[in-house]
Amino acid sequence: MVEDNDTFATEFILLGFTTREDLQVLCFVLLLAIYVVTLTGNLGVILLIRSDSCLHTPMYFFLSHLSLLDLCYSSTIIPQTLLSFSVGRKVISFVRCATQLFFFATWATTECYVLAAMAYDRYVAICNPLLYSVVMSQRLCVGMLVGAYLVGVISSTIHTVSIFCLPFCQSKRINHFFCDGPPLLALSCSDTRVNEVMVSAVVGFNVLSTTVFILVSYFLILSTILRMHSVAGRHKAFSTCASHLVSIALYYGSSLFMYLRPSSRHSLEHDKVVSMLYSVAVPMLNPVIYSLRNTDMKNAMRKAKGRVLSSFSIHGSWSAERRGLPFHGKEG
Repeated sequence: MVEDNDTFATEFILLGFTTREDLQVLCFVLLLAIYVVTLTGNLGVILLIRSDSCLHTPMYFFLSHLSLLDLCYSSTIIPQTLLSFSVGRKVISFVRCATQLFFFATWATTECYVLAAMAYDRYVAICNPLLYSVVMSQRLCVGMLVGAYLVGVISSTIHTVSIFCLPFCQSKRINHFFCDGPPLLALSCSDTRVNEVMVSAVVGFNVLSTTVFILVSYFLILSTILRMHSVAGRHKAFSTCASHLVSIALYYGSSLFMYLRPSSRHSLEHDKVVSMLYSVAVPMLNPVIYSLRNTDMKNAMRKAKGRVLSSFSIHGSWSAERRGLPFHGKEG
């Protein structure tokens, strides 16, 4: 216990999801399955968008980077958690913990601004369709994306420094499955009110400013849709926004609940559940949400499937000819 009371200790202990030994294997298998689905889904979205020229538009440009961000911050958290389960050693170094928090905050903050950029893209597409190609130029899209990453890096630097400048002279046992802000602040033996205010201000500015921007964009979108005379036009406009709105509701709802509550209402056990939603579940669900609700994505998947089956058919025919065997291709 001397290590736990050492102000300058170089390691933390992540307690994870549960301390029950009988649930460790179940948690490992479940988390591994989620990570495989997340990797497969998001990589699939990125490759699909890059391979289909019909998806080379601003909307899918931002969607591909949303999938990249989901991949990045899932990979910042889940592999370390899986390693802890597999080797039974839940220790993480001070530097590694700070690095994990920095990169997680970077990807999460950048995602807020990418979602806001996607809302602006939908606003221009629905409210100013004739000017869409002019307004949403490649230069503007790249500029918005670079700005999102830049704000993410700056915000996460402030976030990380605000927490890791504190002395951790109480227990080094983090009641969480990764190095997140609230459970780390709970470990400090000094007065953390200023640091909590700074972290809440940074997170609050990013989340609330992008939330207001998204709400204003969708208010204008809704006003435009309600003025449409064509029922088919309304349905098409609503369908193009539905996936984005579901993704925003899941991500922003959990983020606001996690970071912008009064400290007196913080429960680290509840925080674990909420963190699971926005750091593990949302990255897994986003590819499903955007694929199932989007006609262009479904068409692109059908074309990709057709190309794969065609290549297998050609390869099978060629192999059969090489062996001098008859080949029964696709009929009718």
